[in-house]
Amino acid sequence: MTIETVSTNQSYGGVQGVYRHASRETGTDMVFSVYLPPGAERGGKLPVVWYLSGLTCTHANVTEKGEFRRACAELGLIFVAPDTSPRGSDVPGDPAKAYDFGLGAGFYVDATQQPFARNYRMWSYVTEELPELLAEHFPADMSRQSILGHSMGGHGALTIALRRPQAYRAASAFAPIVAPSQVPWGIKALGGYLGDNRDAWRKHDAVALIEDGARFPDLLVDYGDADPFLKEQLRPELLAQACSDAAIPLTLRRQPGYDHSYYFISTFMDDHLRWHAARLQST
Repeated sequence: MTIETVSTNQSYGGVQGVYRHASRETGTDMVFSVYLPPGAERGGKLPVVWYLSGLTCTHANVTEKGEFRRACAELGLIFVAPDTSPRGSDVPGDPAKAYDFGLGAGFYVDATQQPFARNYRMWSYVTEELPELLAEHFPADMSRQSILGHSMGGHGALTIALRRPQAYRAASAFAPIVAPSQVPWGIKALGGYLGDNRDAWRKHDAVALIEDGARFPDLLVDYGDADPFLKEQLRPELLAQACSDAAIPLTLRRQPGYDHSYYFISTFMDDHLRWHAARLQST
């Protein structure tokens, strides 16, 4: 697989790059960013942290506003940020041009419904294609991966970790949609991409996955109590109950005064990266 370098910039002694490639999964060009910490060019493999973004976002939101590079430089972590969705003039979106479905709202699933099934394959893109590309072109230790995300991306990170616990050593989320089958954002997206069979939805719902037997060693979740989406869309109490019932250790932190923005994410990014590093550095 070939990649095109869009840009590179030095930061904290490492290199922040943005790259483009033709995706076999989405049938479109896809753009992603990779931060390589200092010393990556000297050989050896480094652990990888995947970051999945939320509704309306691209790779650029966290790359420009996430404030992760200082910690990644110190901790020796590769930080990878994919896009949230396929993009292009021939990629179908929401006819009403709503922000919560279609372009910018891929929900990290492989769509089965037309006209979305051809392009909206973000599950396979994030879990299969992009890791293959990363291993080919960057000094990534694919035996030491972790995953985190925000909002829709928090949903993606939790569901991917719960379904593939052997692939990720740590998982965390900022303000995740923990039970998309039960909230408006998720009902619209899962119904549109996967159809009316709610059994298919359960594979992309963290609470339902836990209820159905999925397990992960421990989880870290932060949310702000001033988040306008907290009560209707995020529902962290449902994750707390599911983890309690399943005896999954969950660190669930309510952050007073914080909202849904990157001001919130950047404040607690360092905490999350240190959580991940502690689990990634062990052999």
